[in-house]
Amino acid sequence: MHNGYAVVDFETTGLSPAYGHRVIEIGIVHVAPDGQVEESFETVVNPDRDLGPTHIHQLRGADMAGAPTFQDIAGTLVDRLRGRVLVAHNAPFEARFLHAEFDRIGVRSPFSDASRALCTMRLALEFLPGSGRKLADCCSAYDIELTDAHEALADARATSQLLAAYMATSADRSRWDTWGATAAGLTWPRVPSTGAGWLPRRRGGAAVTRSRVDRATDRMPAVDGSGAAFQYAALLDAALADGLLSTSETAALEALAQDSGLTTDQQRRLHHRYFDDLVEAVWADGILTIQEHIQLERVAALLGIPNDRLEDAVHSRKPGERRAATAAVEPEDESVSLDESSIVTLTGEMRRGRAAIEADLARHGIRTAPAVTKKTTVLIAADVDSLSGKAKKARQYGIPILGEDVLEEALAAAR
Repeated sequence: MHNGYAVVDFETTGLSPAYGHRVIEIGIVHVAPDGQVEESFETVVNPDRDLGPTHIHQLRGADMAGAPTFQDIAGTLVDRLRGRVLVAHNAPFEARFLHAEFDRIGVRSPFSDASRALCTMRLALEFLPGSGRKLADCCSAYDIELTDAHEALADARATSQLLAAYMATSADRSRWDTWGATAAGLTWPRVPSTGAGWLPRRRGGAAVTRSRVDRATDRMPAVDGSGAAFQYAALLDAALADGLLSTSETAALEALAQDSGLTTDQQRRLHHRYFDDLVEAVWADGILTIQEHIQLERVAALLGIPNDRLEDAVHSRKPGERRAATAAVEPEDESVSLDESSIVTLTGEMRRGRAAIEADLARHGIRTAPAVTKKTTVLIAADVDSLSGKAKKARQYGIPILGEDVLEEALAAAR
C-alpha cells in the first residue's frame, strides 16, 4: 500500500517556462490508493509578471491581490506532494513547470524527468481507444462532469475522477502499486514553510465563451505513434485555443520539436494531420458556419496549410452531410443481438440496478464497460435521447443507442 496520488493542474502565463512563463494557479486533489478522493487544495500564485491569456484562464491582476508567490507556498506544496504519485492530464507539461518553479527558488524537484509523473492523457490511449486526447473528451466517455475548465482545481477534480475510472476498469492492481513504490522512492528536498496561506481564486465572473472551433478540438483524436508527436499535438491544442500563435508559443513548439528530435518534415505532417482532424471535428454536425470558415482559414495560415488543402476542407462536403464515422446509427429495428464478443455500456438511472443488469450480462458471457469507446457494441440508455457524455460519444462514434427494455427482452430470450 502506498500514500496515494496527488492530482495536480496548473494555470500558467504561457506554454513554456523556458520563455519566462510562470504558474499562476495550482489545484491539487489527494486521492487514496483505492481511487477515493480525500481532500483538495487550491491557490492563485502571484508570478510578478503579466498573467498571459486572461481570456482563457479568467485571472486578472485584481485577482492577485494578497496572493502568495510560489516561494511563499513552496514548503506547503512539497508537503502536499511528498510520497504521492504525481498525476496530471498531460503530465509532462505540469512536470516541466513544477521543476522550473522550484529551480527558480534554488530547490531541485524530483521531476526533471517527466516520466516520473503519471499522465491520464497517455493512459487514454489504453483505456479509451479512439477517444480524443483532451480532458473534456476523456471525461465525457465516463460521464464525468467537467465544469469551469481552465480553473486549476476544476480540472484537477475532473482528472482525479478520470484516474479513478481507469483504476476501476483495470484488473491489474500491481501497475498502480508500482507507481506508488516509485513515488515513495523520490527524494523531495526540505523546504521551510513560510506559513503563507493559500488563496482560492475569486469566483462569480462571467463564464468563458469558447468558439465552436475551439470546442471541436475537444473531440479530436489522440495522435498515435511516438511520445514526441503526442506531446506536440497536445501543445498545439493549448497554443491554438484562442486561434492565435504568439511569438513565444511558436518558439515553444519549435523547442519541443527540436528537443524531441522531430524533423521539419515530421512537423509538417503533424500540422497536416492536426488540421485534417480539426476539419473532421468541425464538420461533425454537418454545418460549417461563416465564423468557422474564417477560423479554419486562420488556423490553416498558422500551421502552413496549403490553400488547395484548405479549399478542399471547406468545400468538400455539402451542408448537412456527415461522414460515416461521426454519423449517429439509427437501428432498423428495436432489437439487439449480443454474444461473447459484445461490449455493452450503460447510461442513466435504470429501473433495475446497474449491478443486477451487469450481473445478468456477465452470466451470458457478455462484457460491460464503464466508458464508451470505439469498441463499444451498443449503449443501453434509460433515455435514448439522453444528453449524457456517453450518449454524445456514442453518436460521435456511430454506436447504436437502445432503451433498457430492448436489453431486457434480449436477456429474457437468452434465459
